[in-house]
Amino acid sequence: MRKFSWVLLALLVVGCGEEIADDEDKTVKDLVKDEVLVEDEVVADVEKEIVWEKDGKEMVLIAAGSFQMGDHLDKMKNALPLHEVKLDGFYMDRHEVTVGQFKRFLKESKYKFEAVKAGWDEVEQWSPTDEHPMIFVAWNDATAYAKWAGKRLPTEAEWEYAARGGGVGKRYPWGDDKNVAGDQANYKSIGGRDKWEESTAPVGSFEANGYGLHDMGGNAWEWCQDWYGWDYYSKSPVNNPRGPGKGQDQVLRGGCWYSSAKDLRVAYRGRNHPLPSDRPYGNGFRCVSGSNQ
Repeated sequence: MRKFSWVLLALLVVGCGEEIADDEDKTVKDLVKDEVLVEDEVVADVEKEIVWEKDGKEMVLIAAGSFQMGDHLDKMKNALPLHEVKLDGFYMDRHEVTVGQFKRFLKESKYKFEAVKAGWDEVEQWSPTDEHPMIFVAWNDATAYAKWAGKRLPTEAEWEYAARGGGVGKRYPWGDDKNVAGDQANYKSIGGRDKWEESTAPVGSFEANGYGLHDMGGNAWEWCQDWYGWDYYSKSPVNNPRGPGKGQDQVLRGGCWYSSAKDLRVAYRGRNHPLPSDRPYGNGFRCVSGSNQ
């Protein structure tokens, strides 16, 4: 007996009545496979890897689950209290958005990107090719790209869950040992595989974490959807937290090529003003699609 079910849609869309973007809706429909009812159990064939049509980004499925968010090990007061978070499933870009992909967005959308004082020459100083992560990105720019692509920025909880790569209680995307960071990420103290002292590295230059995501530590800071709240963890809801309703700064995660090792920790919380007037040269982003759209 064959039966259509909403298992996949429940995985990707939170049941709160919110609409999803047209591009995302099309993609979700394309992912729904035949589902077979076997002894009253519906088995869904879900794509674990997809290519997003609009921007050509490889995306990987981050399955629904729960984890302990925060860190009590490194005295990060803004990462306390340690608390349980439950998330619906979502897809996340395997790599940070590259210079080449951002240029495509600008060309197709006609979005006005007021890069920096020195223009694209300054971007190219630290991200010299189309395969390097896009930097000098304000939060407004990142959200504009995400809207154009039919996606969105990850929530802070989604980002940390994905960065952990399935590791329980680990400090870094690769585990606990900061001494091997030079083999795992592009950051301030070069060594090992990190040969990029004064620039970003081409995306994917280091091994992926347990979920198949590259550069979740180092290379470029990554914008999240949330407003930053230093005490938000003490009142965060368990299910699909979306951050405070207002604030002055937006959340950044993951560190960048000039960061110290502590910034690369999966629980480390950065922040920055969202407006184009404040456009640090280490800020980039990646997108997600799924719940909380």
